[in-house]
Amino acid sequence: MDTINNQLTFEIIGKCYEVHNNLGKGFLEVVYKDALEIEFKKSGIPYQREVKYSVNYKGVLLNHSFYADFVVYDDIILEVKATSGIIEEYYAQTINYLKVSQNKLALIVNFGTNRLETKRVIL
Repeated sequence: MDTINNQLTFEIIGKCYEVHNNLGKGFLEVVYKDALEIEFKKSGIPYQREVKYSVNYKGVLLNHSFYADFVVYDDIILEVKATSGIIEEYYAQTINYLKVSQNKLALIVNFGTNRLETKRVIL
């Protein structure tokens, strides 16, 4: 991974820590997403929220789509969780987001524990 992506992920994770340090654990995911949106706006970090990705199956677009929580800096997917831990299903879900979006890097952040959990996913 190049140094640019390392710096960008450092900035994103920094904003996640800012939110976690202020809110702690115990809120629903949407609360953390709203707070992250404030932090991204305040810092001038470009992002899109609830980005829809269509799934192509053998040349046919399926009726159901994926919605990534955030796409930050145009190509880093940020998945927000508020659970007791990052489980294998979240990792598999994020891999699918990367495949469908054709992005190469994602972050899973979990606000549901005493300390913020982060997982970097590279395709």
